[in-house]
Amino acid sequence: MVDLRTSVADVELRNPVMTASGTAGHGAELSAYMDLGHLGAVVVKSVSSRPWDGNPAPRLLPLTGGMLNSVGLQNRGAREWVESELPPLAATGARVVASIWGFSAAEYRDAAAEIAGAFHEGRRGTDQIVAVEANISCPNVEDRRRMFAHSTGGVSEAVGAAVEGIDGVLPLWAKLSPNVTDVTEMAAAARAAGARAITVINTVMGMSIDPATGRQRLGGGGGGLSGPAVHAVAVRAVFDCRQAFPTLPIVGVGGVTSGEEAAEMIAAGADAVQVGTATFADPRAPERILAELGQWCDHNGISSIDQLKGRAHDGR
Repeated sequence: MVDLRTSVADVELRNPVMTASGTAGHGAELSAYMDLGHLGAVVVKSVSSRPWDGNPAPRLLPLTGGMLNSVGLQNRGAREWVESELPPLAATGARVVASIWGFSAAEYRDAAAEIAGAFHEGRRGTDQIVAVEANISCPNVEDRRRMFAHSTGGVSEAVGAAVEGIDGVLPLWAKLSPNVTDVTEMAAAARAAGARAITVINTVMGMSIDPATGRQRLGGGGGGLSGPAVHAVAVRAVFDCRQAFPTLPIVGVGGVTSGEEAAEMIAAGADAVQVGTATFADPRAPERILAELGQWCDHNGISSIDQLKGRAHDGR
């Protein structure tokens, strides 16, 4: 038997496999395909302090190596999420990571404060929330030149505001962008601003154009590339961040489609992994990957996840 328990900062998880924000809905949508309580956690789609309609259709485009999306963070607002989506998700026994976003630092603070306020009030389901992930790196909404995750100052501003809003009620994770020169600089800024962990990576900026018309194929123009095509990028980002910050909790995400790829991410330095785009082709992918990870560890003489963590850095 392999001990799959892990932790991300102070958050103890029964195993290292989570869903990825934006790919599993706002609530219990995937509960028809698996027992969500068996996963390490369910990371829900990002919510903002106010409702947002997202980008025009079409929003998704399958590609040979993955998927391009420009959903644009559609949501009904943090308060509505707490009242309507969280209770049925919590009822599945899932540990929940809430995800927040905003157009401004103040909106990050307000969204975090909505979650913290509900937690303080003991609203139904909030006892299952274990962390808040600040999505400061979605390429589908902001002017790319002003995106928070693309400068150390922006990272500090957004993460600091979210930390202020959450007011110590829950640990704050910062989801960083691969679309920068050096992701470790952004990780340093997030940590200095109060993030207890980082999540790397978000999608890679991309675009698809119909040459017959010259028009972009997504309604929002450009979008975020995810899936197998970005897996090596994610592994490198995790490796570099672990090398730069030996004790910083890291969640790895990007193109994980198998147990071996999850193991690779953990060996690179991740404390846990998130599974996202794979669920579009196989809604049971997180549960399957979790089973495969256990089998891979057993086959390779790994008795615990701690034994696998970061082995790429010390030659174990």
